[in-house]
Amino acid sequence: MKHESITSLPPAPAADRGHRMLEYTIMMSIRVLCLISLIWVRGWWLLIPAAGAIFLPYFAVVVANVARSKPAAPERPGGIVRLADGTWMEGDAAPGPSSNSSTAENQDPTA
Repeated sequence: MKHESITSLPPAPAADRGHRMLEYTIMMSIRVLCLISLIWVRGWWLLIPAAGAIFLPYFAVVVANVARSKPAAPERPGGIVRLADGTWMEGDAAPGPSSNSSTAENQDPTA
């Protein structure tokens, strides 16, 4: 059974969705301002709000759909871990390249 600590859990789906919706709404509001400003802006300055009105929808969708960074595998605070050779050892003492697991060999975790 996989145990996750509270610090390694991703944000709640509702909170993540709300954050993405807020980002999308802000970007689309900027796009609306770009579209409205096309009425008053003249000359070469017209290209700036036009580019915003054209490219902001793409960026808004990409930003809204980007996956939030997920943490690495949850840290296991302790417990007994079974090694590849069938021996058992405590989870806090991770075996190094030259470590010997003779102190925890063949211990039954249920005993």
